[in-house]
Formats: sequence, structure tokens, C-alpha cells
Amino acid sequence: MGEIHVGTEAIANGIVTRYELARWYRAFYPNVHAPRGQLLTLHDRAMGAWLWSKRRAIVAGVAASALHGAEWVDADSPIELIYQHTHSRPPPGIVARNERIADDEITCVGGLPVTTLARTAFDLGRHQRRGAAIARLDALMRAAPFTPEEVLVLAKRYRGARGVKRLAAALPLVDGGAASPRETWLRLIYVDGELPKPTTQIPIYDTDGTLLRTVDMGWEEFKVVSEYDGDQHRTDRPQYVKDLRVIPKIERLGYIVERVIKEDRRYDILRRARESLVSRGWRP
Repeated sequence: MGEIHVGTEAIANGIVTRYELARWYRAFYPNVHAPRGQLLTLHDRAMGAWLWSKRRAIVAGVAASALHGAEWVDADSPIELIYQHTHSRPPPGIVARNERIADDEITCVGGLPVTTLARTAFDLGRHQRRGAAIARLDALMRAAPFTPEEVLVLAKRYRGARGVKRLAAALPLVDGGAASPRETWLRLIYVDGELPKPTTQIPIYDTDGTLLRTVDMGWEEFKVVSEYDGDQHRTDRPQYVKDLRVIPKIERLGYIVERVIKEDRRYDILRRARESLVSRGWRP
């Protein structure tokens, strides 16, 4: 990985000449340069955003969640900063928020000042829309577990902050068992449809004790489980063959397996799950 430079500093310190900077580097933020041809990672862009802030900002939000290990964050996602900036507007690719932050809400990840897990969750739940917020919080909890109580401490600390009510409504729905944003999407369909809250990542064993599969979610009491079939089930031949063999075995153990794909309508997803649960004794 090439070095990220503040252009004027690199020239002043003799790291590069003005000609070399123009010839071999490109600016991806004002006065922040990377080698030409280098594919920038999210960490590179977060480093660049911090350098653009004159090393004063704190990396926050979705970018912070990725630095803590959360998946499903694109390398070109906007870098969110907590930064009391004097610029009229940050450059494209940077979102700067002039917000309060305490010393105990800052940690160091990969050489960068980053919001702690609790503060990252606090910001995700406030600044993202409900579905996206819960998916981001699921991914963060899966990568680096935190407790809702830690986040609620900050909600009390910043009681009047924007989005605190939205955060408080989202936290009870967070589940680190979700292995993808689409699994979060499916779980919320069931919850919003007033079905019992499903349990995530349920192991199912064969009669001889062999683990057949850990299913995405379901209701163990009623032996109804639900699987979201993403693109890998369509493009990955071994996965497709494995499904053909495992799903019937699970059904022979007495489970109803609801298989959901992206094209399914919410109404149909909910109707099928409701009918399956009612057939096993659940009463709304």
C-alpha cells in the first residue's frame, strides 16, 4: 500500500519534489495525495479525510463501523467525521458533523482516532434510516459485540441530540446474528408483521447429532425456520447442491423451511410464515 501524503507537508519535508508529487501522485481530497494507480481502501480514504481535517477530526458512522470490523461497507462509502470545521463545505466523499464528543467516546483503530463501539452505534442509529440503521447496527454487533445499555448511556448524555428517539426505537431490534443486510431486512418483515420475534442462527442437528445446518432465523418452539437465499445460492453451484441435499433432511426432522428470495413480495413472505406458524399451533 502506497503512502498517503499531505502534499504541502511532503514537499516541505523533502519526501517528494513538487514535480514528483504532480507526476506520480494524485489528489483525492484537497492537498491529500496517494500514488497514481493505487486502489484506495476505505482505510486509505479515512486516513485521507483525517489528514484533510488537519488531524483534528474523529472518524465516525459507517466508516468507523468498518474500521471496527463490520462487513457490507463499500470502499467508496462517504467518510463521516466528527469535526468542528470552518470550511463552508467538506469535499465530495466526506461528511463532516459538528457534534459534541467526549474523550471516553474516542479510541484508536489502525492509527486513526475513531469513535468507540458505543459511540459508533449511537451515531449509526441516529443518522441512518430505520432499516439501514438496524442493518448497520447488526453488522457492527456481529463484528464487535456491544450492549444496548452502553449506547443508551450516550443517549442520556446527549438527550436532546438529533435522532435519539429513532435510535431508542431501533436498539431493541438489533441482532448480531444477522449475517447480511438482507437477513436483517427479512427479520424486520416478520417483526413488523407482528409475528413472534425470530431467533437468529439456529443450529439444526440430525438424529445422530451431526450438525446439518445453522439456519438464518426461525421459531424453534414451532419448528418453523426461514432461510434467505441470496445470490450465492444461485451462482455458487456447490452451495446450490448442498441446499438440495440438506433442506429435505431438515424437513424430514419435522421443520417447515421458508425459503425467501429477493424477488418475493413482503405480503407473500409474511403470509407464508404466518400460515406455517398457525399450522404449528401459534395463535396471533
